[in-house]
Amino acid sequence: MDVLKFISQLKASKLHAECQECGEEFSLSSAVLFDGLGEFPKPAELRRKEMLAELQTKLDELKKRKVSAGPGAEKKAIEVGIGKIIEKVMPAYRNFGLPACDCRPLFEPIDMIVFNGLSTASIQSITFMEVKTGNSKLSPHQRLVKEAVSDGKVGFQAV
Repeated sequence: MDVLKFISQLKASKLHAECQECGEEFSLSSAVLFDGLGEFPKPAELRRKEMLAELQTKLDELKKRKVSAGPGAEKKAIEVGIGKIIEKVMPAYRNFGLPACDCRPLFEPIDMIVFNGLSTASIQSITFMEVKTGNSKLSPHQRLVKEAVSDGKVGFQAV
C-alpha cells in the first residue's frame, strides 16, 4: 500500500490514539501525520529541531563529564578496588602485627573490629580499625564512627 494513501486514510478515519507522553487521547484526523521521507510539516520540523537541540545539550554534558573524569580516574578506581580486597585479607598477613583471631571484619563503614587479647581470653581493649593506604582519607561515615568512639558513644547490648 502507498504510504501517502495510508496516511490520508488515517486522517479521514474516526480512529483515536493515546499520547505516549501525557496519556491523553486524540483523534488521528487532528494529528500531524507524515512519512518522514519528504519534507517535514512545520510542527514536526519544529519538534525535530527541539529534540536535536536537547540531544546536543546532553552530548555536550557527556563530553564535559568525560573530560572531568581525567586520565587518572581509571587508575584510581583500580587502586580503590585493590584496596577493598586487601582490607578483607589484611589480618591473614604474617606481618600484620595482630593475631588474626582477634580481628573481626566489618568491611563497611569500618574495615574491622579488633578485640585485643581475645585469643588469650583476656580482652584489654576493643579497637575500630580502618586500613588506609597512600593519601587516603576517612569517608564521611568513617569520620562519624571515629567521632562516636572518641566521644565515648559506644555501648553493648545483649538481646
